[in-house]
Order: sequence, then structure tokens, then C-alpha cells
Amino acid sequence: MGIVASQGCYLARAAVEEARILAARQPITALVSDRSLPDSTRAKLRLVLAARTFARDSLGLEPGQSFTTYSDVGRDTLVLVLSAAPRDTLKAYGWRFPVVGRLPYKGFFDFEAARREARKMEGRGFDTYLRTSDAFSTLGWFEDPLLSTTLRHDSLDLANTVLHEITHGTFFPKGQAVFNESFASFVGARGAVWFFRSRGSIAAAAMADASWRDQKVLSSFWASLSRSLDSAFATHPASRVSRLAARDTVYLRARRELIDSIGPQLRTIGPWYAERVPLNNAYVLARVVYAKELALFDEIYRLEERDLRAAIARIIRLAESTPDDPFRGIRRWLSASG
Repeated sequence: MGIVASQGCYLARAAVEEARILAARQPITALVSDRSLPDSTRAKLRLVLAARTFARDSLGLEPGQSFTTYSDVGRDTLVLVLSAAPRDTLKAYGWRFPVVGRLPYKGFFDFEAARREARKMEGRGFDTYLRTSDAFSTLGWFEDPLLSTTLRHDSLDLANTVLHEITHGTFFPKGQAVFNESFASFVGARGAVWFFRSRGSIAAAAMADASWRDQKVLSSFWASLSRSLDSAFATHPASRVSRLAARDTVYLRARRELIDSIGPQLRTIGPWYAERVPLNNAYVLARVVYAKELALFDEIYRLEERDLRAAIARIIRLAESTPDDPFRGIRRWLSASG
């Protein structure tokens, strides 16, 4: 009964917050014409409208009425997102929700509730990772507005975010969070490169391209680390103490690799990342959610002769062919394509 009540309170709070966001909407076209706003703000709003049009006309996505309005959420942070995993097993804890199914993360508008949940999970023997999020998609159920927390981003991140969220609204197979987020990461990143290049913003396109290369480097690193952890845990099936000791050894090696090898390859992420990024099972799995096998998407992009619209359509068709594991359909097609 307590779990049901807690879930009910959580959903009620989310509904209230969504209602507030929707009630505060203002048409972006009107704000663009409002000369009382700073020029920099109006320029960002125009960029959002342009990215939305680009998503529809150039990428074949379905924005509906999303990002045609703007809402000020009245605070610097929109939600806190919690991920969790057992300390001695690389398996994400999942929360079940209506419509979208099980997800390996949970967003909280009540920040203290998020911290309480994290402490509770840690007390039960889980690693946790609590992060901020400045945007989210209602997957087409509502006309998602641009939020004030998102508008704070620079132009590169803003365009990427708009394309990422519109991808969710276009295609979001139930219960496939890892595929959904990784696919949207690909579309957002590759789409941003093309978007800025089409506008003649060559420097911005080059920076977006460098950012995508960094994401792929990190995607490969997190995948390799995941395999090492799985192997270490499998070596000690009967002893939790031994599994935890093996995990510590793997993470010590991973930190050294980050500092000595991965960090120097990154062009858009500072050296602080390799030294300070948290290393625990929840964080590793959270990274994998947004960056699983990004090279697979890029390989389809290459085979489609760098036609991003065609690559997106191909990926969606392949994912639909194997709804229980969208990545399987992609691998199978790539294998058949040589």
C-alpha cells in the first residue's frame, strides 16, 4: 500500500508541475518580436524555431507543436534525475511507469524527495547517481514548450537539445530507454552539425562535429569498462566481498585510463572530466543509456552515403523490426550489408 501511495504522490506531483509548465506557455513567435527582450535571448528563440523547422523539413522528424511556445519554470534546475545499480552487479535498477514502461532513471521535481530516494537506495546497497536535467519530452502527449532552463544553454547545446527531444516525440519504443536515448543522442549531435553547416556557421558545425567525436570516444570507453566490470563480477559468483574488491581494481584502472589515454583525446571536454567524473555502477550505466554503441548509428549514416534523413528513417525501420531489442535489428542489417 505504501509503494502504491508513494507512486501515486509522485505521479500527482509530476502532473501538477507539467500543468504549471503548460499554463505558463507563451508563443515564441510573439517573444521574438518583443523588443523589450535582450537581443541575445531573441536570437536564441529564433534559433529554436529554425532548429524545429530543420527537424521537420531536413530530418523528417515530427515536431508537432513542440518548441513553438516558451515557459519560464521559475528556477535554475528543472528536475533531478536518479539512476541506481547494485554495487556488486552491473544491472540498472528500473522504475516502472505508465505508458513508457520500465526506465533506468527517475526524474524528481521535488529535489528533497530525490535526495531521500538516493539515500534510501544507498542504504539498500545500491550505487546512485543524481544529476540535473534541463529538458524532457512528453513523447507527443503534450505540446512541449521550450523551457527557461534549456534556453540558458549555448547555441550548440540548444540546437542539439531541440533535435534530441523532437526525436523522442517522433519515435520512442516502449521499454527501450537505452536505445531511445542513444538514438536521440545520435540525431541531436549529427543533426546539429548539419543544421549549423546549412546556416553557414562553419565554426559552430566544426565544434558540434568535435563534440560528437568526443561522445563516440567516451561511448567506446564506457562499453569497454562495462565489459571489464561484468567479467570481474562473473569471476566471483559466490562472494560479494570478492566482487566488490574486483570492482575497486577495475575502477582504479579505469581512472588511470581516463587520465592518461581518454582525456587527451577529448577536444570539447576539459581535463577536469577525466579526474573528477564519478566512477560507480550507477554512473557507468547512466552513461551507457545515452551513449550505447553510437558507432553503430554512425555506420548506418556512412552506408546511407552520409544522408542523415535516410539514416534516421533506416534506423527507425530496423528498430521496428525487432521491438524487443532494437539494436539487434541494426546489427543484423549491418552484418548483411557487409
